[in-house]
Amino acid sequence: MRVESLDVAAFTVPTEQPESDGTLVWHETTVVVVEPTAGGVRGLGFTYASAACAPLIRDVLRDTVVGTDAMDVPGAWTAMVTAIRNQGRPGIASMAIAAVDIALWDLKARLLDLPLARLLGMVRPATPIYGSGGFTSYSTRQLVDQLAGWVNDDRIRSVKMKVGRDPAADAERVRAARNAIGPAATLMIDANGAYSAKQAVRLARAFADQDVSWFEEPVSSDDLVGLRTVRELIDIDIAAGEYGYDLPYFAHMAGSGAVDVLQADVSRCAGITEWLRVAAVAAAHDLGVSAHCAPSLHAHPACAVPNVVHLEYFHDHARVDRLLFDGVLDPSEGMLTPDLTRAGMGLELKRADAERYRRAA
Repeated sequence: MRVESLDVAAFTVPTEQPESDGTLVWHETTVVVVEPTAGGVRGLGFTYASAACAPLIRDVLRDTVVGTDAMDVPGAWTAMVTAIRNQGRPGIASMAIAAVDIALWDLKARLLDLPLARLLGMVRPATPIYGSGGFTSYSTRQLVDQLAGWVNDDRIRSVKMKVGRDPAADAERVRAARNAIGPAATLMIDANGAYSAKQAVRLARAFADQDVSWFEEPVSSDDLVGLRTVRELIDIDIAAGEYGYDLPYFAHMAGSGAVDVLQADVSRCAGITEWLRVAAVAAAHDLGVSAHCAPSLHAHPACAVPNVVHLEYFHDHARVDRLLFDGVLDPSEGMLTPDLTRAGMGLELKRADAERYRRAA
């Protein structure tokens, strides 16, 4: 059965308020949605990326994919990687491939009337999650209300906050977060590369009495020497990898001794096909994988990978997904469980609702 058509659209959703982390400020989230068809069945995939992905998909990837066998997703993926040679693999091109690849996996599962997790082969029925937000733009009250809400109301026992925008205030904000969530919950921090190595080590020692267990990108993820230096000098686990777009990037990071956990984002690293290979590279280095953001996209593949440690339940993406899609999963007892009664990822674009967010692309 051949892929007959492939549609693409971009939707931009404003954030509730301007948001920031240690190195970036943003006020909207753009979702590029891909829908291929075969045999009267429509698949769905998407990426959180610039709307620039949409013309790349239309102009370069669509003709590469249309006409391929809908059962042979890795073959279509390989053809797409070849097709974007002159555009360059990292960045926009990789995220465009991700949206198409995810859509093709979803289409294949729907054609076979299987949930995607069953098609990939499950090693667990559900994946642990952590609540992720705690933006540096939040007041202390907003910060503690969000984190405590996840822990106390939603029973998500691990939460992550942003640091690095104002290093002088970070120790006090971390202390406020710990007081809000109590001693039993897991507290994680993410600097998004805002610190120098010496800053990161000093602050990690200041955070030590708040039982912080995860330090994400204390320095730039491009600075593997700096990451390794910090990792060797502190007890907190170091994580990085969210900006990885291809297998060599992850292989280099995994082999450098710079991280305790490798992060990989299926909406960035060219889709499910590559994400599964990244997990294998991590396993070869005895590293766990944390699924970065995109909870709706990771829910199924995360159940198919033995070394996945958890999935990031990112505030912005959880909100945007509910505005644009039907079938979005609700966390339960700190887990995200795929709906095995629905084929594919179990998601449908809410066309009428999404139309207000559509943008020319």
